[in-house]
Parts: sequence; structure tokens; C-alpha cells
Amino acid sequence: MLRFFIALSLLCTTSLALAAPEAKLWPRWQAHDAQSTDAIDQTIYNQFLKKYVVVHQDGPNGVRYSDVSAAGRKKLESYIEAMEKLRISRYNRHVQRAYWMNLYNAETLDLVLDAYPVDSIKDVKGGFFNRGPWDKKVLTVDGVKLSLNDIEHRILRPIWPDGMTHYGVNCASVSCPSLRATAFTGANVDQALRDNATDYINSPEGVSISRDNQVTVSKIYDWYQADFGGDIAGVISHLRQFAAPALSARLDSLHRIDGYAYDWSLNSESNVEKKAQR
Repeated sequence: MLRFFIALSLLCTTSLALAAPEAKLWPRWQAHDAQSTDAIDQTIYNQFLKKYVVVHQDGPNGVRYSDVSAAGRKKLESYIEAMEKLRISRYNRHVQRAYWMNLYNAETLDLVLDAYPVDSIKDVKGGFFNRGPWDKKVLTVDGVKLSLNDIEHRILRPIWPDGMTHYGVNCASVSCPSLRATAFTGANVDQALRDNATDYINSPEGVSISRDNQVTVSKIYDWYQADFGGDIAGVISHLRQFAAPALSARLDSLHRIDGYAYDWSLNSESNVEKKAQR
């Protein structure tokens, strides 16, 4: 009986892991000040990103996790603590969107560094049955404990239901849209997300078409199809918005997706370089 229970629990856990969480609004985080012109200082976070994120033009950005010093780690943690203390409801929507994505990404970096060395963020423990840290309550904002999944699926996706959140939050994997080397701000957030979408969709991690015209796209477009039009036609339409002319023409003529792929390897600079050499 015990073996049966364990097997059933593992089966349920595996099934849940394969299904992406739904976007389900947490109403308290809707509060904002549309008239506010206040900005959030990103100096410390920008310093960390500039020092440890390696930008690549033809592939995902890499993070030099192994080079992060004790002082660098302390700066990152001080940034997260400062963000937790803000009363985010007093800012406008653009600043809020940038804030939540920066906080998600900074906390993800900190969780990886805490467990490093790891091969994948999925190796970071989040609980007895959880592979990965996404459901663990790791942050406290306005007195409320939050997980990474709370930020992504209960705040960002439902408040900004345009699909662009997926180009902003970074899950520390090679196949995730790149971690930017500069922070999001209220002033740059819209353009930065468009830039990330363009870079990702025009890279092999986003879309690849083989010589025999087999179309493979990121698993993100399968997990979150509802955020990209709700069906394959909607996904292709979304991809074409950001695709370079040659890729857009090929997608338009093929009208299908043959497969999905995703590499969960840690987005360390060494892993990124290895993949580029294949």
C-alpha cells in the first residue's frame, strides 16, 4: 500500500509538472497609481547584471555564476530586500510590470547561486514533491509571502495578458528568453519586451525550420498556448509579428508546427558556449 501511495504521488507530481499553471488573478496586486511618475532605482541590480551577464548576439545570454563573488551576492540580496520593502501599489502599471519581472529574475539568480553548482534550475529544491523552486514562498512583499509562480501566474500574466511576460521572466535555462544585461524600467519595459521577443523568435531556441521544412518551436508556445492566441494558428501569428522577413515568409507558407523543444540546462556561460559549438 505504501509503495502504491508513493507511486501515485510521483505520478500526480509528474503530471502537474508537465502542465503549465493557469493565469489566475490575485486581486490585491491590481492596486496602482495611474498618475504616478515615480521610478524605482535599479542601480545595484544593473551593476550585478553588467558584471555577470554575458550578451550573445546569436544565442541566449549566459550568466557567469561561478564568478559571482561574496560581495556580488551580497549586493544582489540587498537589492531583493530593498524591492521587498517597496509599497508597489503606489507606482503606475509600467513601473509595476518592470518591478515584478526584475524581482522574479533577481530571486531566481539568488536561488541558483544558493544551490550552485547545479546542472539545471530543476535541481534546486522547492519541497518534498517539487522539482524546482517555483512554488516555494521565497519573497515577502507588502507583508505577503510570494512564490515565483505567484509572481508569474497570479500577477504578471493575468494583469498583462498579452503573452509578453514570457519574454521578461527568466527561468535560468538555456531555452528561456535571455536574461537581459540591464534591468527593466517603467520607461523601457515595453520596448525591452519587444526586443527580447524578436531576439528569441529569430533564434534556434525560439523557432527552427529544418532542411526538410520541419517546424520546431519552443515548448513555451505549447505550455502557454492560451497566451498566444489559444491555438496553433494563433501561435504562428504571434511568431510572425516578431520574425525577420525570411522566417516570417516560411512560417506563412508552412502553416504548421511539427514539434516542440526545450533545453532545461542552466543558462551558465559555459553551457551557452557549449551549445553554440554544437
